[in-house]
Amino acid sequence: MANSKETNDVIDGCVAMVGTSAKILQVYSLISKVADVDATVLVRGESGTGKELVARALHQEGARRRGPFVAINCGAIPSELLESELFGHERGAFTHAVRTRIGRFELADGGTVFLDEIAEMSPMLQVKLLRVLQEKKFERVGGMRTITSGFRVVAATNRNLENEVREGRFREDLYYRLNVIPLEVPPLRERTSDIPLLVEYFIDRFNASRRKKINGIRAEAMDCLSRYSWPGNVRELENTVERMVILASGQELGLEDLPESLLAATGSGSTAGDIAGGVRENRHAVGANLIPDSGFVLSQAVIEFEKGLIVQAMEQSDWIKNRAAKLLNINRTTLLEKMKRYHLGEPDGVV
Repeated sequence: MANSKETNDVIDGCVAMVGTSAKILQVYSLISKVADVDATVLVRGESGTGKELVARALHQEGARRRGPFVAINCGAIPSELLESELFGHERGAFTHAVRTRIGRFELADGGTVFLDEIAEMSPMLQVKLLRVLQEKKFERVGGMRTITSGFRVVAATNRNLENEVREGRFREDLYYRLNVIPLEVPPLRERTSDIPLLVEYFIDRFNASRRKKINGIRAEAMDCLSRYSWPGNVRELENTVERMVILASGQELGLEDLPESLLAATGSGSTAGDIAGGVRENRHAVGANLIPDSGFVLSQAVIEFEKGLIVQAMEQSDWIKNRAAKLLNINRTTLLEKMKRYHLGEPDGVV
């Protein structure tokens, strides 16, 4: 799976699987071990973790990569139509069946069928799927001829299938047939060390697709992203970075580019509000408008304002950097970088 880049694995032109954390490396390792095995794989994980990427990796890493990869979302198609999608139908099999249609299992001969949201499949189709998995044979809807297809099945679900079996919503025999090789995709909150790599990858991708020129992301914004719990997992992070890249006012992403909901969830939103309140309070205290009639350079004013806040935080914390960083809600390393950039030295005798 590995290539020359340390930050990500790109699978034959597919969307990249990115990460170097211990949990995602375990996923890579298991994919490499079972890619050439024809046994059914059940990919489990929360929504947005990248289960289809894992399925595509299993296909691309094995001998079946020369065959088709056929994906179908079992939860997105009504049950009465799903049977036709999977097995195909003959002309005249039902109303509006004006021509013969080849199903997904037939199309995937020599390749892989990816059944996403397998727990959404109706009990009737579960019975038919069990037979297909056992015999690799089926008939089209309305047809009599038995069709044989040499496909491999990778299924995925975000549900607890053991509970579904206990509640009678999922066949136990089908569960065991699917769960030959279980593969768990970790949620993003359990692999937070991969977030900077994912953000870098998404910035590069959206720079290309959106014709933007974002050079990177500031440390305080990255820190905020790393502290967020990401209930929507990698998909939510991807959507967030896309929004930031599209709406960015500068060439480097910062806290001002993050969604307000994310800032509030990580405790960063109140910091911005406190700063704005401080400006208003200061304006009323001096009794004059801070903007001169001749105008001023906004970027320089922001720098001076930030320098003043850093000095104030350092003085308030007796020049103890860890305390000052907490007051400013940034990492200690970010504080040191800013102090170095702004040439803010420490008073004599302060270590």
